[in-house]
Amino acid sequence: MPFTLKDIFPRTLAMRNVRERVPGEEGVFREFEADPGALPAFLAERFREAVDGIFPGDLAAVEYALHEVTEDGCAPVRPSGGAVINPVLRIVPVRSDVASRFKPESQPVDGPADSFEGWVVVWKGPETGTTYVETADERMLLALKFLLEDPRPELEGRELRVVNEAIDHASRKGIVLKAPYLVARDLQGFPEGENIPPRYRTASTFTLQWHITNACDLHCKHCYDREKRSPLTADEGLAIIDDFERFCGKKNVRAHICFSGGNPFLSPHFFTLYEAAAAKGMATSILGNPVSRDELRRCCDIQPPDYFQVSLEGLEAHNDFIRGKGYFGRVMDFLDLLRQENVTSAVMLTLTGANMDQVLPLTELLRGRADTFTFNRLSQVGEGAALLLPRPDEYRRFLGEYMEAARRNPVIGLKENLINILRRQRGVEPFGGCTGFGCGAAFNFLALLPDGEVHACRKFPSLIGTIHETGFLDLYESDAAARYRRGPESCSSCGLRPVCGGCMAVVHGMGLDPFRDKDPFCFLDEQDKG
Repeated sequence: MPFTLKDIFPRTLAMRNVRERVPGEEGVFREFEADPGALPAFLAERFREAVDGIFPGDLAAVEYALHEVTEDGCAPVRPSGGAVINPVLRIVPVRSDVASRFKPESQPVDGPADSFEGWVVVWKGPETGTTYVETADERMLLALKFLLEDPRPELEGRELRVVNEAIDHASRKGIVLKAPYLVARDLQGFPEGENIPPRYRTASTFTLQWHITNACDLHCKHCYDREKRSPLTADEGLAIIDDFERFCGKKNVRAHICFSGGNPFLSPHFFTLYEAAAAKGMATSILGNPVSRDELRRCCDIQPPDYFQVSLEGLEAHNDFIRGKGYFGRVMDFLDLLRQENVTSAVMLTLTGANMDQVLPLTELLRGRADTFTFNRLSQVGEGAALLLPRPDEYRRFLGEYMEAARRNPVIGLKENLINILRRQRGVEPFGGCTGFGCGAAFNFLALLPDGEVHACRKFPSLIGTIHETGFLDLYESDAAARYRRGPESCSSCGLRPVCGGCMAVVHGMGLDPFRDKDPFCFLDEQDKG
């Protein structure tokens, strides 16, 4: 069926004065019926000024690109590896904000066009086949520029990370096609759940929480592991980074290393390993204790961490009872330093029966001082076995209060998987839970200890193997890792499972079987299961 100009250019032909200023009978541009692609250039020459804030030539060029993309029979297919530009993508240079006219609620604006020079991208989504029109942002353009270069430049460090992040951004939009992420729940026989958004089933980033030393300047009363583990050498550490890079490449995911300890800065190899990870374009973060301005700046000179996480265990008196005298003040001063150095700050609390009522007052003290506050329930292992958790009914009450406080205080973040029960009961879409995918143990997360042991989760003994004997890929695909990914059998039929699974560390710490028993704090009624 042939297309008329009205079919291809409905917005352009509806513009004020366009029909009167171009040749044709009764508004039909017969001159261009045989070659509609010539109309945009004609209008660009005829209209040197904007009409209703838009240059007609720009609008016609985007409409023609949309027509080409819509009619292109090519179904965009993701490559088996790497990234390529969507083959049906069209890029249109514009002098006015044309993309806004393709939004359903857009209305013509009287007056001249605002100062604007840019590019509009038009494409078809790889899975949905839906067509999209957007103004290209800087990250889209950077990704396209890099992928178009031949030969492509050899990048490392910050430049490599910026380009990788730009490609990821363009891939999420669909203008770049990346190989499918292979860290996906549906590839592992995982239950789909009920009304769980697809973004909570596939991970684009894999996190290695690397405890490079057990050396620590504190002796907290709930410490999970005070063992004297033999630290890795610098060469062993560099080999681990290489192997982790290969693993993430095989799984088509971005690599993120969270350097932790003990106190990671007490390792003689910290800066060597941090720099090696940054040079490969990996995302980096730090989970540790306050450090000096010089140490922080040395780290940022290599690569600013995505975030620097420190811990507080309640208000000053209780915190210093758990972590040592004066530590509360050290953390508060360090949060100010992180803000001065433009480093994102995160505060983590280990929740017990003794500090639960201090959480919300603490978040008020952190308002405007920290970027994010979250908590984990105590895992009663190691020295934490001497502390107590709250009663489940008290904890349920607390979660409701915490959710309400989060609406008023922007520092409060959501991490506890069981919050999704309350969200479901209130008709609110679930969030990603502990690691963005509920319990992410051995899914999008692994913990590496100083002696090379690899665990599904750092908070309880969950050994999968040792990096000295087995690489990350084989460890990840092992039966041991698969058991932790599946989680408790009692949660397998739950509609919230993809974003929950409770906390296996809490289950273990309470003397139950984390592969069989559900979280004792779960309050999802039987009739709520789907």
